[in-house]
Amino acid sequence: MFDIGFSELLVIGIVALVVIGPERLPKVARTLGHLLGRAQRYVNDVKSDINREIQLDELKKLQSQVTDSARALESSVRQEFDAAKTALEAPVHEAQAAVAELESVASPAVVDATAPAVENQNKPAA
Repeated sequence: MFDIGFSELLVIGIVALVVIGPERLPKVARTLGHLLGRAQRYVNDVKSDINREIQLDELKKLQSQVTDSARALESSVRQEFDAAKTALEAPVHEAQAAVAELESVASPAVVDATAPAVENQNKPAA
């Protein structure tokens, strides 16, 4: 920030001693120290606020990335689930259609095969 060496501080101290005087110099130095301390605290507070805002912004970006990734994963899982469901349902529908076809073909034959037996039971024995 400022490049002040020991020699410059010594010159400033001597000028302050001459201008302010030895009686008021300790009080002025103490007041100046308090003001510098307040300024440093203020600068540190501003730096920490800026750092918090930067971290908050980074966290928001990270949150949006995680949310997007979660949505993409959910979409992928749903697509895979739907594909697996379709792959499993197709053979089931085919089997149901085959069973229905067999039932429709077998039903008249079963009725015809049982018909003579029923007729023989109804005739009186001679």
